[in-house]
Amino acid sequence: MNGFERYRATVLGEAADFPPRVPILMQFAAEHIGSNYGAFASDHRVLVEANVACAERFGMDQVSAISDPYRETEGFGGVTTYVKDGVPRCTHPLEESADLSLLKRPDPDASPRMRDRVDAVRLFKERVGGKYSILGWIEGPAAEAADVRGVQNFLMDTMEEPDFACALMDRCVDAGVDFARAQIEAGADTIGIGDAIASQLSPSVYAELIQPREKKLVKAIQSMGAWVKLHICGNITHLLPGIAGLGVNVLDVDHMVDLRAVRAAVGPKVVLTGNIDPAAGVLRGSPDSIREKMRQCLGEAGAPYMANAGCEIPAGTPEANLLAVCDPIR
Repeated sequence: MNGFERYRATVLGEAADFPPRVPILMQFAAEHIGSNYGAFASDHRVLVEANVACAERFGMDQVSAISDPYRETEGFGGVTTYVKDGVPRCTHPLEESADLSLLKRPDPDASPRMRDRVDAVRLFKERVGGKYSILGWIEGPAAEAADVRGVQNFLMDTMEEPDFACALMDRCVDAGVDFARAQIEAGADTIGIGDAIASQLSPSVYAELIQPREKKLVKAIQSMGAWVKLHICGNITHLLPGIAGLGVNVLDVDHMVDLRAVRAAVGPKVVLTGNIDPAAGVLRGSPDSIREKMRQCLGEAGAPYMANAGCEIPAGTPEANLLAVCDPIR
């Protein structure tokens, strides 16, 4: 089986020769080809070259268009500044005002950074379509609202102005659907939804304000013929009842979450990925300890499962350690 075949079979609940390898690579990938994070985030050609080189070197089964959370934010009117060795910075279009009329409408064809991600997916399709799974990426409703308003403002909105927070997130869902559609049409078989800030919210706020909008986004993407992967950094244990109702195909699990609890909550069909600690386990681990931990993760998660760390593989990780993460688990 090649990478795409292995990935497809696992998502569909069919037999695969071993679990697919889907580590999240950004700065590590850029530096692997002698580039830097700023170039990786600003030029789709660098992002594609880095992903393909890593897929071939480390035995990965998926290439990814993920780079940073500010593609849609620029489409809403934010201004991006690139950092050579760090995540891009972006202004928050509604940081000083809760006036939705001030927002632009994000257009994947016209907004430069959104178009660059679509171009990355299209180039992946040209170069490795059918060989590897191609992962597009969008921000979830809470994460994008936090990017547009600023994190502190958005968290206050959920408590003091929930109607406004919901109206803003509805705009973010519409933008996410449009952005996902453009990437699917360009060749993505899976769309990742990053909604990291959700882990900082209470179960009640998540259930009332966030989960219904995530679910709308999930269903819209699936109706376009793509699979959905949800990525919420941090401890999501308190959100598992709501996450179980989303109907996602793949769920990333960070290292502080019990894989057995996640499996019990979401049932036997959702593909779980993770969840070795990216820093203590991968960056500072040994190949032998990593292989043992990956076997333990599979044992705790059960099938269907994909090999991954809890979050992004850190820059500076020894190559032998990433090879160990991607060593087939049989």
